[in-house]
Amino acid sequence: MALLDDAIDACGGLPRWNSLSRFTLHLSVGGALFSDAGHAREFKDVTAEGSTRTQSVRFTGITGGEQSGAFAPDAITIESVDGQVLRTWRNPSLAFPTNGTHALADELHLVFFCGVAIWNYLATPFLLARPHVVIEELPPWQENSETWRRLRVQFPPGPISLASEQVFYFDGNALQRRTDHDLLGARVAHYSWAHENFNGIVVPTLRRTLTLQPDGTVIAKPVLIDVEIFDAVFE
Repeated sequence: MALLDDAIDACGGLPRWNSLSRFTLHLSVGGALFSDAGHAREFKDVTAEGSTRTQSVRFTGITGGEQSGAFAPDAITIESVDGQVLRTWRNPSLAFPTNGTHALADELHLVFFCGVAIWNYLATPFLLARPHVVIEELPPWQENSETWRRLRVQFPPGPISLASEQVFYFDGNALQRRTDHDLLGARVAHYSWAHENFNGIVVPTLRRTLTLQPDGTVIAKPVLIDVEIFDAVFE
């Protein structure tokens, strides 16, 4: 599909992406979704290391630098700074408990959520070219004074994504600028901008998730998720 090809080329191209195996990020993640769960500063100024080929991310420096958290599809762990496993969640699922507590109140759920989100953020748009991903180009969308092209994407069961169906928006340079999907019982618009080139891969360094209204417009506050990538290394 032409739009997907353009988006992949704009971010470095499949040959470059397929030549890589690892990434390291210096980033901060916050927003109302985290503060409302009592984790306003859990993911401030942390390091995320992982694989570009399989879903795995290790966060170092969470909880004020006192712990690390590791995400993989089959297990989530919380570890001490010396590598001792403190807690484990086997076979995690995005179907978080609905017993009246916040979905991300448990740190294991928080690590799982951030692992899924950060890995998918980095792997897109290359992830969309994987087998069994169903793509449909939608009519263009006017965002302020810009015209953005759109793809509706349905993901297969693996790898884990925040939502099985999402709509991706790309600007005139074929860079991803927005994604609409369901998130923890709400409809959201996830904006991305300030793209930078790191080792041949173009990554948006600023991301913001807002509540989406039925007419396609967004509610500016509260900011549900706020992501800033300070540096990235791909190897």
